[in-house]
Amino acid sequence: MASFAAALREQRWDDHRYYHHSTINQSLHLVSAISFVVAYGLLLVDPALAALVAWLVSMVSRQAGHFFFEPKGYDHVNRATHQHKEDIKVGYNLQRKVVLMAIWAASPLLLLWEPTLFGLLQAHADFMGFARNVGWMWLAVGLGGLVFRVLQLWVLKDLHTGLVWATKIITDPFHDIVLYHKAPLALLRGEMMDPGHPKR
Repeated sequence: MASFAAALREQRWDDHRYYHHSTINQSLHLVSAISFVVAYGLLLVDPALAALVAWLVSMVSRQAGHFFFEPKGYDHVNRATHQHKEDIKVGYNLQRKVVLMAIWAASPLLLLWEPTLFGLLQAHADFMGFARNVGWMWLAVGLGGLVFRVLQLWVLKDLHTGLVWATKIITDPFHDIVLYHKAPLALLRGEMMDPGHPKR
């Protein structure tokens, strides 16, 4: 358990110091984290709606921060090139995120072609029914993306690394609220980059 906790801290630290310099990105992660916590609560009562909130609010805000606001040049703070950071990223680096987000965005087209999703869902009769079926599909995409990367890490590294990463991803919303709750105030002060980055 001690090595698991240490590996989790290390993955969290690497993710923060390499990919969260921008206070805009940090603020978007705060929005994402809060909406993910809401989605976690909705999972207990309405999983399809939870998936819609998670993908449309949480994931869009989170990935927008990474794609549009995080610096992609040489990282002078960590003395690392962007390519080096992408190469050593444990989870989904930007290239893998493009693939995941493309699958997410294109998946509703499958429901237009096969409304029952090969018998797994009840065919939609109206837009709300379609939206709910999209939610169920997106829940599967999210869980599938999580399991796929764990299995991939198991093959490339070891199962321990994959399980640590999965734990990090699932608990990130709670950790991000603690880590980035001051980011909007820093942004309002005109601090576009975290002035204390990276402090362990």
